[in-house]
Amino acid sequence: MKTKIMGILNSTPDSFSDGGKYNSTGKAVKRVAQMLAEGADYIDIGGESTRRFSPFKYSSSQPINAEEEKQRVLPVIKAIRKHFGADIRLSIDTWKAEVAREALANGVNAVNSLGGFLFDEQLASVVAEYRCMIIIYHINGQPKTMQQGEISYADVVKEIGDFFESQIAVGETYGIKRDQFILDPGIGFGKTVEQNIEILKNLDRFSHFNLPILIGVSRKSHLGKILQESLQIETSHAERLEASLAETAVAIQNGAGIIRTHDIMQTKKFLAVLEKFL
Repeated sequence: MKTKIMGILNSTPDSFSDGGKYNSTGKAVKRVAQMLAEGADYIDIGGESTRRFSPFKYSSSQPINAEEEKQRVLPVIKAIRKHFGADIRLSIDTWKAEVAREALANGVNAVNSLGGFLFDEQLASVVAEYRCMIIIYHINGQPKTMQQGEISYADVVKEIGDFFESQIAVGETYGIKRDQFILDPGIGFGKTVEQNIEILKNLDRFSHFNLPILIGVSRKSHLGKILQESLQIETSHAERLEASLAETAVAIQNGAGIIRTHDIMQTKKFLAVLEKFL
């Protein structure tokens, strides 16, 4: 099965790579048209930044309430559906049940949830009601502080696997079917550089779930740290494409089936060649 590409659309003023670029309906529709032309299989719409504490130049994320998040994403969702019709696949990047419910009611197909149901267990009832796909991605701590202090795991891959088991179990108690889940180990969400590498090298340890694995490494800060340590250069987010694709290759070879990225065309070209060797 060919690797699927999920394009990132942030309707936010403060996301780490593209905050403020697509937070109007006109800009969002234009960007979606570009992503679809470049080969995106899914569009993931987010209204709340999870940009985290970083040793570099970026401020930490600030939470917003459900009402503000809805004001950011619902006009964009409606405009996309009006412009492109029912054929394209949309997901909403939110952990809030209230936001997910209204997004699904307005044409979104799936929920992409930070922490699964950890931060709002009622999200499980919404997913069960709409019988949609649910992507659960792992986090250690809270977005604002997850990269501060010592980040410790006895076995990072095992602990993420335990998280997947517990969140699937929560979902099943609400009536979600196991085959509705997509698993994302949450690269960069409460992990050190070394822990991120360990996860990607051992993705096959999640194969026993028999569920799709989604990976998002696009332009992330840990790549900047690797490049800084290895090449003594500091990079902006937009200058990390090659590093992102290197980790994407490792992820796919070890079992990832969906790649979440800002860089659609480059990833599509990369996959066209990589998949000839798999």
